[in-house]
Amino acid sequence: MKNLLFVLLLILLIGQNISCAQSSKTDWIMLPEDKQIAEEKLKLFSSKSGLPISELITEIGLSFLGTPYVVASLENGLDEKLVINLRELDCTTFVENCLALARTVKLGKTDFESFVAELEKIRYRDGIRNQYPSRLHYFSEWIHNNHQKGIISETPNLNGEKSAKIINYMSTHPTQYPVLKEHPELIPSIAAKEKELTTAGFMFFPKENLPNLNKYLQHGDIIALTSSIEGVDINHVGIAIKKSDGFYLLHAPLSGKKVLVSDEQLSDFMKPASKNNGIMLARPVFQDEVIQ
Repeated sequence: MKNLLFVLLLILLIGQNISCAQSSKTDWIMLPEDKQIAEEKLKLFSSKSGLPISELITEIGLSFLGTPYVVASLENGLDEKLVINLRELDCTTFVENCLALARTVKLGKTDFESFVAELEKIRYRDGIRNQYPSRLHYFSEWIHNNHQKGIISETPNLNGEKSAKIINYMSTHPTQYPVLKEHPELIPSIAAKEKELTTAGFMFFPKENLPNLNKYLQHGDIIALTSSIEGVDINHVGIAIKKSDGFYLLHAPLSGKKVLVSDEQLSDFMKPASKNNGIMLARPVFQDEVIQ
C-alpha cells in the first residue's frame, strides 16, 4: 500500500512539473524591453477596462503605430519556446499581442505574467504549447480554435460561403520552414492536420460579394484576407478600423515595414488582380459581452 501511495505521489509531482514547464520563464524568448512595453500598455489601458473588447483592441493596436515590422520572429526550433516580442511585429503577432493585452486588461490585471499566459493561450492549439506542431500555423485554424476557447467568435462567417480549398502548403513546401527542413519527421503530422482543415473547410466572404460582408463587419473585428494561392488559407491579417467613410485596416504589413492604418479602404484589398480572394472574420469576445 505504501508503495502504491508513493507511485501515485510521484505521478502527481511529475504532472505538476510538466504543467509548470509550459509557463517557465526559462522557456521564453524575450528582451527586458518587451516586458517594459507590455507593462506600460497594461497600466495605460487599465483605466479603460470597461470598454468592449472590440474597442479596446483597436485602441491598443493604434498605440503600436510605427512599430517596426519583423519576419518569422516565432521560428526558434523544434522545442518552440514562447516568443514575446513587442518591439517588432508581423501581421499575426501584431493581432495576437493586441488581443492578449486587451484580454489581460479586461481581466483587471496589469502584471506581465498574466499577459504572457493569455498570449500563450491564443497562439497554441487548445492553449497548450508542445513543440513546433502545436502552434496554430494556419490562421483559419487559429480562428476556429480560438472560437472554441471563447476568445473570438467566428459566427459572423456563417453568413458567407464555405471554402472547398485544399490546405497543404506547409507539407508540400517544407524547405521554406526551417524546423520542417531540419526535422522532416514532423511533416506527416503537419499533413494530417492540413487534411483535417481541408475536410472541415472554413466559412468566408468572397470578394465577389463584399456587400454581404458589409452587413456584418464591425469596428474591431480581426480581418483575415483569404488566399487564391494554392495550398494557402490566409494571406494577411489585421484589425478593422471604422472611419466616417468606411472600413480601413490596422495592420503590420511587409510592404509598409511598420504597424500602420491603410491609406486605402478594406475593399481595395480585394481588387481583381489581388491574390486576396475574400475575407474571414474573427470577432473578439469577452465573457458575457453580447455578440452581434
